[in-house]
Amino acid sequence: MFQNHSSIAQSLGLSLRSVENTIRLLEEGATIPFISRYRKEVTGGLDEVQIARIGELKEKQMELDKRKEYILKSISEQEKLTPELEMEIRRCPDSTHLEDLYLPYKPKRQTRAEIARKKGLEGLARWLMSQQQRPVEPEAERYISDEVGNAAEALKGARDIIAEWINEDSGARQIVRQIFAHEAMITSKVMKGKEQEGEKFSDYFDFTAPIARLPSHRLLAIRRGEKEGFLRVSISPDDEHCFRRLEKKLVKNNSEAADHVIEAMKDGYKRLLKPSIETEYANLTREKAEEASITVFAENLRQLLLSPPLGQQRILGIDPGYRTGCKLVCLDEQGNLLHNETIYPHPPQNERGKAGNKVVKLVSTYRIDAIAIGNGTASRETEGFITGLRYEKEVNVFVVSESGASVYSASKVAREEFPEYDVTVRGAISIGRRLSDPLAELVKIDPKAIGVGQYQHDVDQVKLKRSLDLTVESCVNLVGVNLNTASRHLLTYVSGLGESLANNIVEWRSQNGPFRSRRELMKVPRLGERAYEQCAGFLRITEAENPLDNSAVHPESYPIVEQMAKDLKCSVRELIGNKERITAIDKEKYKNETVGEETLVDILQELQKPGLDPRSKVQTLEFDPSIRLIDDLQEGMTLPGIVTNITQFGCFVDIGIKENGLVHISELANRFVSNVSEVVSLHQHVKVKVLSVNRERKRIQLSMKGL
Repeated sequence: MFQNHSSIAQSLGLSLRSVENTIRLLEEGATIPFISRYRKEVTGGLDEVQIARIGELKEKQMELDKRKEYILKSISEQEKLTPELEMEIRRCPDSTHLEDLYLPYKPKRQTRAEIARKKGLEGLARWLMSQQQRPVEPEAERYISDEVGNAAEALKGARDIIAEWINEDSGARQIVRQIFAHEAMITSKVMKGKEQEGEKFSDYFDFTAPIARLPSHRLLAIRRGEKEGFLRVSISPDDEHCFRRLEKKLVKNNSEAADHVIEAMKDGYKRLLKPSIETEYANLTREKAEEASITVFAENLRQLLLSPPLGQQRILGIDPGYRTGCKLVCLDEQGNLLHNETIYPHPPQNERGKAGNKVVKLVSTYRIDAIAIGNGTASRETEGFITGLRYEKEVNVFVVSESGASVYSASKVAREEFPEYDVTVRGAISIGRRLSDPLAELVKIDPKAIGVGQYQHDVDQVKLKRSLDLTVESCVNLVGVNLNTASRHLLTYVSGLGESLANNIVEWRSQNGPFRSRRELMKVPRLGERAYEQCAGFLRITEAENPLDNSAVHPESYPIVEQMAKDLKCSVRELIGNKERITAIDKEKYKNETVGEETLVDILQELQKPGLDPRSKVQTLEFDPSIRLIDDLQEGMTLPGIVTNITQFGCFVDIGIKENGLVHISELANRFVSNVSEVVSLHQHVKVKVLSVNRERKRIQLSMKGL
């Protein structure tokens, strides 16, 4: 059982009670969405981010405690563990300081200092460190032996020992560490002969900058160039500043012995201390850059998953193409495949008449409400072709991001859903379903394949996966899931379920028909009270006998709502959506030991608009019809566009051609912007001005200032 709650509370600026209760709930198996939504009184109203952070710090603290026990055991086995050292290790607040304390006792390979010790020179090293005013050579001659030929050799060995001591001194390490943190410069140079092959890293062929102020995306780009063998990278502080600070700590006087200490210090710094701190600092800065990148990726994914849905309508999905044609699929309101075929309206076939007649007939036959066109190859041409047709009824046309559709179409999930169809048909189905419900469709795809974020392949993949999984889980539970229509994959992300119980729910549904109440979940094999508590509030049943089963009110709160209705002399069904009656409810009457202000506010809000989808409504966007290729662009043009990706340095905007343009963070607004997401969101419709076009490198610079 975890005990060290106070350090987490202190580091996050939260109350000890909130942290203790949150950790207890997590240890009992409660999920983050459940805790943040239904246990506000217990946690003091903590949100998902705070709860996740508490969980992360708890795991980190447990790893630190485990490392402490290992170190204490190792030093104890060497018979060097003093009560003072044990106390210092046990009180150590972070892993960096802990490893500094352990360094002098860490088992070593055959170092120069170790060789000198075996020659019996440790006593001379201690004498030099005392920095007495006596001549050095007579003292060194006392250590001449079969293994030490003369005084110079003895002094060299003693300096090797002192160099290692300085490297292992936690105070000396902290001095160098602080100078690295405030003054270190990162330098990158192109590897000889790699100029042409590594041209995409040309910005960093001769680059120097203070690493403390280097944006994370630049650091990750430099590290990628280093990893791919195009750049040679180093991080270095001002060596002379380090020497002065170390000398102040280590040197006591102007004696001859002190000169040897200075020589040993410079050697130890260059050979041991500086490379060690450089590696440590390189890892630390990379870790911070990765965290920033993962944060951007997670926020982009959240915005993408919460993209506006069209809802349950009949959709014609189109995966556009030239030579291979456009794949068409007709989907019903639940996203089931009704029909599929291929048309060839573009070169080289140019069967526009035949293709047009086919589309119009399909729209009529399958009562299509909307058309979804993938935004890949031939997208603009296909959109122009489709919008130019005349239909019997109004049909809205949407261009949909197809990032990751090919990954889904070749996946195990797609093969299980459509075993009799090939990847092209599955891809078109995915495009159509993304319009109907982006969240339900995108959860089937590895988030890394969706194409939002930056440097996702360069960051810690375990941390990235954990962050993205939490994001998906958060979005699924924020929106809620229709228990009777949700796919196995979507159910997997519902609080408290997971893959096994999701499979069991789908199996039970196929054998027994739709669920009529939330309580029927208890009939699902292996779904017990704990899982029911965690998942029930996030599952919706539209045709349930109890209308609360189609709301975010948790079953544990049903008696409260029933009492409210009884006090108002009406049924629960009559209470739901009746703003006048709900406004008349006195919350104070229903508070008890477990139900407080936060829960009652949530209940009353939900009663006003039960099951309301928090996502906004989908909108159409019309690109400038005169812009088809990068060659059509001219500086100064103002164009409509849609935000397709957000990074730390700006956002990318689709303006209707193959190449997306970049709005740099400095061009987002007529003010300083520190966070791109403050100004734009994914899939936001924007107006942009063309600043410059580099047709050779296919780069487009855009601005949103004043638009």
